[in-house]
Amino acid sequence: MKLFFGEINNGKAIINDEEQQHIVKVLRMKDGEDIYVTDGKGNVASGKLVIEGKKAGLDVSEIKKDTPDFNPKLHIAIAPTKNIDRIEFFVEKAVEMGISEISIIITEKTERKNINIDKIRKQAVAASKQSLRFHFPVINDAVKLTDFLKNIDPEHTFVAHCHENLERIELKNIPALEQITFLIGPEGDFSEREIQFLSDSNVKAVSLGNQRLRTETAGVFVAAWNYFNMMRN
Repeated sequence: MKLFFGEINNGKAIINDEEQQHIVKVLRMKDGEDIYVTDGKGNVASGKLVIEGKKAGLDVSEIKKDTPDFNPKLHIAIAPTKNIDRIEFFVEKAVEMGISEISIIITEKTERKNINIDKIRKQAVAASKQSLRFHFPVINDAVKLTDFLKNIDPEHTFVAHCHENLERIELKNIPALEQITFLIGPEGDFSEREIQFLSDSNVKAVSLGNQRLRTETAGVFVAAWNYFNMMRN
């Protein structure tokens, strides 16, 4: 399946401009090839590719609306690493494993404050297409941890931290939920003050095992755990 991003309205599919350039100039696809176009909102159109000069279109043969999305829905709020490549790696792998939403949280120990969210969003789209997803994840703007916690549901929110002296539940003991939010801290972990703030916000602490994981590894680990749960449903 050759999947591309675009808009689907009124029985028509319009391929995104950047995607058109990629089809014509990079992939050098031929007129009449079978392709699929998704709007990233659960709708997908199939048909024949139409090449007109430098433009690429779709002669629609079928449109499927509201295709099933992943369940349970996972939202990971993660602190950016100093080396942004590591967060980009996390985004790619988490998207492939069905994550629904990603937030970048700025904490007291966060060294990198400036994040190119548009670049991360493009990577999420690319990973969605590569893994044949018709529902693209939401990539939120970077936000301070304190502001992020103002809008959470404590019953569905968990935090992974390395403070062994504080009570933490095992990942396997988290109850089955349709939606779940996980917070992953920065290099050096959350500060003592942030841990207290999280506790005061009724966010439950979780252990990811005996090993100390890097920020991006912890994010991928949680995404894989959720993906495994999806496969069992």
